[in-house]
Amino acid sequence: MKKLTIGSIQKRKGSLPLVMLTAYDALFARIFSPSADILLVGDSLNMSFGGNADTLSTTMDQMIYHTQAVCKGAPETFIITDMPFGTYTDNATALSNAIRVYRETSADAVKIEGGADKAPLVHHLTSNGIAVCGHIGLLPQAVRAEGGYKVKGRNEHEALSLIADAQAIQQAGAFILVIEGVIAEVATRVAQSVSIPVIGIGAGNGVDGQVLVFSDMLGLYEPFVPKFVKQYMNGAASVKEAVKNYADEVQNRSFPDENHVY
Repeated sequence: MKKLTIGSIQKRKGSLPLVMLTAYDALFARIFSPSADILLVGDSLNMSFGGNADTLSTTMDQMIYHTQAVCKGAPETFIITDMPFGTYTDNATALSNAIRVYRETSADAVKIEGGADKAPLVHHLTSNGIAVCGHIGLLPQAVRAEGGYKVKGRNEHEALSLIADAQAIQQAGAFILVIEGVIAEVATRVAQSVSIPVIGIGAGNGVDGQVLVFSDMLGLYEPFVPKFVKQYMNGAASVKEAVKNYADEVQNRSFPDENHVY
């Protein structure tokens, strides 16, 4: 499949839904590439791979490292990199870190959390040649400030605020938007209020595509399964069974057999 461009991604608005998955290394990026339109190098790696309680301790160096690996594994896939917590506190800091992403990796865009309050920053980045994916609704980087992960859009005031956020981010120059943890009906209204694609995660199917953390949808992350996640396989159980079979064969000396020796 030919790698999507920003233009071809935007043409998918209101038509064939976009498929986005997280990826953190070359191995899984290569596996996901044939089916995914977009790979997101998400700071969620801090939880599923780093074992941390939230995403906040992710560093720019970590994101650069993992983005480099993903780009090598999926050179024909459009790749977006999360800007981690604390790396876009002001225009100068944000641009400096975004330039690092572009100089040190082959990523196609960066993702910024925040609504209308982040519009000036998004405009600064896009005005300086950085492609930006917005992220509104539930903001994982705000988990400590908000006292937990809280679903948004539960009333009309929140719905109108989300619509205003989406429109401000679009006006600032973002080419695509992620909406997370939002009542499905409200997320649909948000998607209809803007002309850029809106990718949902825990936001129903009335948007322009979906993204999931791959370790969630493959059933590899056991501590917690969000309500919005569908597990397409029980990956943890399959891996455990495979490793146990290996251990058993090592201990009973049936591996390696004559087919696996020189």
